Amino acid sequence: MGLKTKHGTIEYPAFFPDATHACIKGISSRDILASGTTGLVVNTYHAIVDKTVDTIEKCGGLHKFMGLNIPIITDSGGFQAMSLVRRSPGNGKITKDGIKFKMDGSRKSIILTPENCIRTQAGLRADIMMCLDDCTDPGESQREQELSVARTVEWAKRCKKEFTKLKSKRTLLFAIIQGGNSKELRKKCAEELIKIGFDGYAYGGWPMDGDGKFLDEILAYSASLMPEGKPKYAMGVGKPEDIRKCVKMGYNMFDCVLPTRDARHKRLYVFKDGAEKGYEFIYMRARKHETDNRPVSASCSCEVCSQHSRAYLYHLFNRKDSNAGRLATIHNLAFYSKFMDELRTCAD
Repeated sequence: MGLKTKHGTIEYPAFFPDATHACIKGISSRDILASGTTGLVVNTYHAIVDKTVDTIEKCGGLHKFMGLNIPIITDSGGFQAMSLVRRSPGNGKITKDGIKFKMDGSRKSIILTPENCIRTQAGLRADIMMCLDDCTDPGESQREQELSVARTVEWAKRCKKEFTKLKSKRTLLFAIIQGGNSKELRKKCAEELIKIGFDGYAYGGWPMDGDGKFLDEILAYSASLMPEGKPKYAMGVGKPEDIRKCVKMGYNMFDCVLPTRDARHKRLYVFKDGAEKGYEFIYMRARKHETDNRPVSASCSCEVCSQHSRAYLYHLFNRKDSNAGRLATIHNLAFYSKFMDELRTCAD
């Protein structure tokens, strides 16, 4: 079971590493494919800020630009409404018309509206576009959550109208359900978005509370609101144990920065005596690896595990060699690919 896109079928469940700036730091497109990665997420807001939209469009879109023939999702930039504006109001303003971002403390700003958000994603030629949403932290006030839902629904209507006008062939459009920790607001948001009609639906908002606890109940409830037979996307969910929980809830698509960020910080994922028994971390900063000739994981066939030892990877990190981050990133992405394979097997 999967989702057909312009650049291949997404087999469920699927994990999409974040290639925020149309790249994954430290590795090539060939490395991405070698890791078994089957799709990526690129961020629309950062493409605008980086001023790469025109370049990518002139190069024929993200797939030709990056040299990849796998499904690519373009996030709308709505998450930055929370991370950059809601958490630091001096960075901009959210209104009924869209999101205004101030740039680098200067007078310069960019305005993200539903219309230019969709046009930008169309120019990037993504396989899946995301509607612009007003993303919130779970702990924000009821009033703010209500405003967020109202904006998210209204923006989704405008996104769908612009998307329809552009007639993007074989491109899919997903809507994002907001509502914080309120089941009432989540239900209201989902019902209004379903009335509009989209190709898939996503859980929006931070998936953890202020204490770092995973929001199992509200995630499960949100999944139950999404139409059966449509993709169910848990945005920002990336810990393997959380992905496993969400698959049981009905979600089948995930994305997160964790595997690539952890790799650059010398934290590698390794299965405990087989994928079905969970996983642990290997910390390559530990000096005990200095003379350890074992591979990072005996059950992994990625480049680092098949050709190098823990000692060599420790050496590369110690020397601050760029290959250290590259190899660690390939390994973590290969781990996630194998983890998804395991979950698919369990689903069968």
